[in-house]
Amino acid sequence: MKKQLLLVCFLVLGFTTLTQAADFTISINQFVEHPALDAVLKGFQDYFTEKGIAVDYKIHNAQANQGTATQIATQMIGEQPDLLMAIATPSAQACAQALDRAPANMKRPFLFTAVTDPVAAGLVKNLEQPGGLISGVSDLLPVEDHIRMVLEYKPDIKTLGVLYNAGEANSKATVATIMSLSEKLGYKVIESTAARTADVFQAARSLVGRVDAIFIPTDNTIISALENVLKVGIRNQLPVFAADVDSVKRGAVAAMGFDYYRHGYQTGPMAEKILNGAKPGTLPVEFQKDLELHINATASEKMGVTPPQALLEKATQIYR
Repeated sequence: MKKQLLLVCFLVLGFTTLTQAADFTISINQFVEHPALDAVLKGFQDYFTEKGIAVDYKIHNAQANQGTATQIATQMIGEQPDLLMAIATPSAQACAQALDRAPANMKRPFLFTAVTDPVAAGLVKNLEQPGGLISGVSDLLPVEDHIRMVLEYKPDIKTLGVLYNAGEANSKATVATIMSLSEKLGYKVIESTAARTADVFQAARSLVGRVDAIFIPTDNTIISALENVLKVGIRNQLPVFAADVDSVKRGAVAAMGFDYYRHGYQTGPMAEKILNGAKPGTLPVEFQKDLELHINATASEKMGVTPPQALLEKATQIYR
């Protein structure tokens, strides 16, 4: 009898431990699976793990479909988590719209990350004082520095091809800046757009013979199908530059950008503040400041360009 009672106690204790509630619940809307956004998610989760904060994550992936991102956002409101979070601009816009539609008793604080231009995306009106229930971390790049790097890498560029999804507000903002810099820096721009990952190969191929290099902004649609762009670059000796450093490891020639793992990790403290009672609207939008230059020497050779020694000496990471 005593043994049976002891066994029951152990079972109850074990069950209680296994079902112990997390400290917080966070629902996450990630727009698509690709290395940069996956790194954001991992960095974010690692922050809470290192802090010893137990979080129940409800992770949703829209697979680069805006309609799916919208459905997920509505579902997340219904989950009633302690915090809504979106990774990438399309998912952030979907969550913000769902939050607007939600009744007052269903509204939840919302944090975005990996969003290039939160103002242009309609997420906040003021970066310093976002107001309302929304704030986050932006991955806005110093576009001029990036384009200067591309022109230094291949000085004979006269026409730059820019490949992006015109439906992504973040990409449109970057492309507008690239266009505005063209006269100052002495190049022309030819745009090619792809609304779906299935369209990326043809969009890249349409630039062959018309441009001297291809530049990809932080565009989720294009990056998720990057290998199709790289095929075009290799077959036609057409260098492909990217705006995120994770793409260089995959085979882009070079990028000046951020470590997206650090970007996600930086989002962690902001989330913790909100979970502990801070109002998102009082937290200024944050930016990542640590730029890195990554160069892929092997990819450069395959695409017919030689990395300049001056840039090799500045590089944070060189893939050979």
